[in-house]
Amino acid sequence: MAAIKPARLISQRAHLIPGQLHVTEHFFEVPKNYLHPELGSLKLFGRSVRKHERPIIPLSRQEQDMASRNPYLVFLEGGPGFGNREPQESPITSYMLNRGYQVLFLDYRGTGLSTPLNAHHLKQLGSPKDQAEYLKLLRADNNVRDLEAVRLCLTAEFPEDRKKWSLFGQSFGGFVSLTYLSKYPKGLREVFLTGGLAPIKSTPEQVYRATYKKVIERNQAYYQKFPEDIHSVKRIISYIAQQKKGIPLPSGGYLTVTRLLSLGLSFGAHGGLDSVHSLILRLVTDLEQFGYLTRSTLAAMEQNIPFDTNPIYAILHEPIYCFKRGVASNWAAFKVGKQFKNFAWLAPEEHLASPPTYSSDDDDVPYFSGEMVFPDHFESYPELVDMREAAEILAETDDWDELYDEEQLRRNEVPVYAASFVDDMYVDFELARETARIVKGCQVFETNRMYHNAVRARTDEVIGQLFKMRDDSID
Repeated sequence: MAAIKPARLISQRAHLIPGQLHVTEHFFEVPKNYLHPELGSLKLFGRSVRKHERPIIPLSRQEQDMASRNPYLVFLEGGPGFGNREPQESPITSYMLNRGYQVLFLDYRGTGLSTPLNAHHLKQLGSPKDQAEYLKLLRADNNVRDLEAVRLCLTAEFPEDRKKWSLFGQSFGGFVSLTYLSKYPKGLREVFLTGGLAPIKSTPEQVYRATYKKVIERNQAYYQKFPEDIHSVKRIISYIAQQKKGIPLPSGGYLTVTRLLSLGLSFGAHGGLDSVHSLILRLVTDLEQFGYLTRSTLAAMEQNIPFDTNPIYAILHEPIYCFKRGVASNWAAFKVGKQFKNFAWLAPEEHLASPPTYSSDDDDVPYFSGEMVFPDHFESYPELVDMREAAEILAETDDWDELYDEEQLRRNEVPVYAASFVDDMYVDFELARETARIVKGCQVFETNRMYHNAVRARTDEVIGQLFKMRDDSID
């Protein structure tokens, strides 16, 4: 990889937050295209946090300087397409501060406050082809270049033994971590992964053939827990089908059959089955009591899958599996899903306005999809409508830069500690195992007692296991 120049620090402001947190807000400038820096720049935003303490005896200037130069741990959010929560809202903050790190929450380019992607800005860039070229710059390869540039900036005055930093990659953040390990391992001290052992050798179609199996299992678990929802879901589908384009939503866009059945995205998280049931109950109760869906229910519905506020999550989702040149996504989730009977609503001959009809037979059950993006989403989410042509171009694109260096991973020297979940609906467990076998020195905690979001739902257990691998030995 070509050498990276330090990011330019534009501004930084610090303030105190209850909980003894000293938070600094940073804005950086980095090249839009690292291979062609003359094409302009992007702004990145991040928050760093360290402990604020008032010792009995005030620290000397030298001691204050050293405290401000504690080694960094960078939290890499899941996604793609999501910025970071504020430090006081992150489950890892207090744990890592107590471990002696300062923590950086850097929003990936195109997310959070880092030149966030939006339809209006994308349209200003020119033709759909121009838009697609810009979107190609928002993948993990450039996320990693940004991270390395920010590391060089923030640690420029650090002692040599504190210049390396640690990564904590949740879900897609683990994918980014593996790209970092492939490209710039010398900048890393250690890597923690939770549900983030990316399928580094699998095409999008191979990934979805694996994840649909788990999605089917979770649907079966859902209908077993809430058998009454078989009829509730069918009734809601029938109501939506009576509308030509779907049910208009308060903030724009439409509630369609595809959008309804995309609620299964939550099935892979702790509490996910219950949250979907609550919304289905609310929808069907509206129909029973009023014969229509109320504004408050529709508002709750449209907030469930954040494609409008996090469009990268939709438009660049399948490309995260395009790991090398020659691999195109070609709407892989749609292509694979429509082959299953219970996903007949994906069939191309059935338009959103006239979905397949379902009998009263309990065996004839419409299944919810999982973490999958379909062409029809670009017709029912207002922020995605103007991105449809660019999305089609990206689906056909196969000239992607390589995300991983398998040979580098096989000779890896950076300690890696991973939590992997047997029943992970988003990152297939068997594919994750294949990756763990490739990454030299990767230690893995495997469990069938947690789901993908365990770092938030079971924080103490997950982080405890990671640091047990880090700090203890088995011999």
